[in-house]
Amino acid sequence: MSAPFRTRNDGVDLFVRLTPKAAMDRLEGIEISADGRSHLKARVRAVPEDGAANQALERLVAKALDVPASAVSIIAGGTARLKTLRISGDAAALAKTIELLSGA
Repeated sequence: MSAPFRTRNDGVDLFVRLTPKAAMDRLEGIEISADGRSHLKARVRAVPEDGAANQALERLVAKALDVPASAVSIIAGGTARLKTLRISGDAAALAKTIELLSGA
């Protein structure tokens, strides 16, 4: 199984499948899509209007990885369920934390 992230010099790119309008905000482990790519499953209570769900996702991931909210941004998939988040920081430490969170 591949990891749901790619390391960079200045952080990681995290691949996420977002479900809005959930009962609670939470990360739920790894999901493998039909094409074999891994995504971290995330649920947020926010609705997908005016970027509210995306902002909730950025806050959820920042809190889970213990980084400032400003270090997390959506770089692809802004209006899709499958998103790529760029997280700035120590790539090795972030990768280790993501692996622990996702059970990868």
